[in-house]
Amino acid sequence: MSWFERRTWQNPGWTVEDIVAAKGDRTVSVVLPALDEEDTVAEVVGTVRPLLGTVVDELVVMDSGSTDATAELAARAGARVVHREDVLPELPPVPGKGEVLWRSLAATTGDVVVFLDSDLVDPDPAFVPTLLGPLLREDGVHLVKGFYRRPLRLESSGGGRVTELLARPVLSALRPSLSGLIQPLGGEYAATREFLESVPFAAGYGVEIGLILDAEARYGLEGLAQVNLGVRKHRNRSLLQLGVMARQILGTALARCGVKSDDPAQLTQFTQVGDEWLPEVAEVSVSDRPPMRDVGGLSGPRPATVLKGHPAPD
Repeated sequence: MSWFERRTWQNPGWTVEDIVAAKGDRTVSVVLPALDEEDTVAEVVGTVRPLLGTVVDELVVMDSGSTDATAELAARAGARVVHREDVLPELPPVPGKGEVLWRSLAATTGDVVVFLDSDLVDPDPAFVPTLLGPLLREDGVHLVKGFYRRPLRLESSGGGRVTELLARPVLSALRPSLSGLIQPLGGEYAATREFLESVPFAAGYGVEIGLILDAEARYGLEGLAQVNLGVRKHRNRSLLQLGVMARQILGTALARCGVKSDDPAQLTQFTQVGDEWLPEVAEVSVSDRPPMRDVGGLSGPRPATVLKGHPAPD
């Protein structure tokens, strides 16, 4: 039986009660990274809040410098909001999704951490229990990726453009053992703290592919699993934005596979202004944050006293 057959759940059937029973005395933290997501963050929080006290022990929105009402709405919906500057304050933050995911390890205490993107539209309350299934019910699993159909605006299928045009071809070429992953870049996944604190985090959009490559290197394929989350709808980005993301992802993948690249790198893109095509040069960082367990002698999460996030309402 192949890894895909052993570690892929196409129709996960476990219930909330099953997950609570499998959980035992382990604790679960759910983390939503957020940057200007006032239109969607409260709904995502709202799908997780009913699980607090049973499946979920902590629900944290990690704010990445929002200038809108993201933090206020997330707190009102029931999350504890932590600003990136308030975690490991001695280390100035750098831009990027991976940065706030990395800092979230010092802001939470769960034995297992579930990451959900905060730009989801119509999120399913089953996302968290479904992602937890293999981690809590199977031996040796340290990272579980969600996969799904990703509608692209008015199309009935599609989406995941960087996944299909870059990530999966790169994995096929450089680490073919990981070719069975359906959504390697998806933002819905769960992992053990043991694993997450032992590896570096790419500070930008390379964080997901970096974690996959590190998990396979550390535990082998049996340390990874994937589950079907159904349909995932979110904000679709422009091709220029996706180009910058793709460069970060490529840089992280090459570095994990032993290929050196410039950091920061420059990516030249072109936009049409009137009848002319003009170059725009973006600085793209592919730097890593070190393993959390190596930061300042840290072993496990920092005490809550270093945090200044807004407490969740009673």
